[in-house]
Amino acid sequence: MAGTADDLIVRNPGPVAPDPDPETQPLYAARRKVHPKTVAGYFRKLKWAALIVLLAIYYIAPWLRWDRGPGAPDQAFLIDMPNRRAYFLWVEIWPQEIYYIAGLLILGAVGLFFATALLGRVWCGFACPQTVWTDLFMLVERWIEGDRGARIRLDKARFSLGKLWKRSAKHLSWLVISLLTGGAWVMYFNDAPTFVSDVAAFDLTGNQLFFIGLFTLTTYLLAGYSREQVCTYMCPWPRFQASMLDEDTLIVSYEPWRGEPRGKPAKDGNYDGRGHCIDCGQCVAVCPTGIDIRDGNQLECIGCALCIDACNNVMDRIGLPRDLITYDSVNRQNARGRGLPAKRRFVRPRTIIYAGLIALVGGIFLFALLTRSHLDVSVIPDRNPIYVTLKDGSIRNGFTLRVLNKTLRQRTFVLTAHGLSDFRLSLQGRDQEDQATLLSVAPDSVRTVKAFITVPPTAIEGETMDFSFVLIENVADEDSILSHPVQSEFDTRFRGPSQ
Repeated sequence: MAGTADDLIVRNPGPVAPDPDPETQPLYAARRKVHPKTVAGYFRKLKWAALIVLLAIYYIAPWLRWDRGPGAPDQAFLIDMPNRRAYFLWVEIWPQEIYYIAGLLILGAVGLFFATALLGRVWCGFACPQTVWTDLFMLVERWIEGDRGARIRLDKARFSLGKLWKRSAKHLSWLVISLLTGGAWVMYFNDAPTFVSDVAAFDLTGNQLFFIGLFTLTTYLLAGYSREQVCTYMCPWPRFQASMLDEDTLIVSYEPWRGEPRGKPAKDGNYDGRGHCIDCGQCVAVCPTGIDIRDGNQLECIGCALCIDACNNVMDRIGLPRDLITYDSVNRQNARGRGLPAKRRFVRPRTIIYAGLIALVGGIFLFALLTRSHLDVSVIPDRNPIYVTLKDGSIRNGFTLRVLNKTLRQRTFVLTAHGLSDFRLSLQGRDQEDQATLLSVAPDSVRTVKAFITVPPTAIEGETMDFSFVLIENVADEDSILSHPVQSEFDTRFRGPSQ
């Protein structure tokens, strides 16, 4: 930053108009376009790092490979809608296991509550997709149109070829970024290399074109045009975030006990008897939502902390201590204002509860994931008729078995039943009746079979008899050529005539 301290001051354009009559005030205020100024500092570096890492994850993740064996997709992160599967590295999620997705969402929500209780709106300022893509769009805007002052002058300038060229280049760049964003999103639902080949050959499906267009349009509008309007009016998070804050939450805030009363920079460097704030307006100039942090914590503040960098740069130039605007808690600020020791309290009831919920939900999620069965069977008894009486007086029940093989290898089971004293088992399409039969299920698929259980009249013990279908599989040990049986039981009922 060049020039004298006086050069830092953003002059007041004129007297402030009185508040209008509330009854004549319009319901919606016209948008005041915000032209954030570029700034250098610690928090700006953190934001650049977050932007690079998060965008790299978003655009690179669909290209990562994960070997799942023959016949299975090798994309590390893939939601395969036609085959009703979701793949996350080594984890494969079936449609009936949607509760795993619900568990991830719960963990994300509680994690966001926990981060907010500790660090305020750190998510909004550094990791929210709206913030990340808006930062990227503003970076392109600065490259083409210049910094704050140059953009304001360009907005006010009359039409010219230079203005047309800059605006066209900016919007074309935004559209390219938006198109890449939409394309990358579709890659999470399609094999990435195959999708790129289809794009090159202009061989895309209607669904692919729709979602590419949808994400291109929303990215372009939200990050290019709406920007701070999304955070102020569209996002619900600012409306209830205050319920997660307390006096020990770290937030971006101004220290009025040190900064007031404001005044022009002291040319002799003596600030005794007055505040350190020189009313330069740099904190407002760099704010992406255009607010004045000196007015206190506000709904529009996203906690990006760029005003801290701007103010620290000014304090360095005029030879005053940093952190007039700081990332701190209300309790610490009040303590320092009274000259008392200021301590950070990260461990408190609110954060303990959130951390406990994260540990609880995470533990349940991890336990369920580690102990999940790779075999699932649903047993559906026939309802019409409930039973059939054969010529010899035996009673036969029919059942529909849906056997889900969640592994990537073919599995062969011995199908039998437990809980009936005497029975015969057969499968539709097979004439053989016995107490056990073989059943093969293809890799990563569902097999539906019709099974019949026949019980002689002497074995009927009542109108209903509880029993279980049993699937027994011989699984080879990892360190032995021997095998051990793995048995799974699935309860149901045999129904007969009333006794």
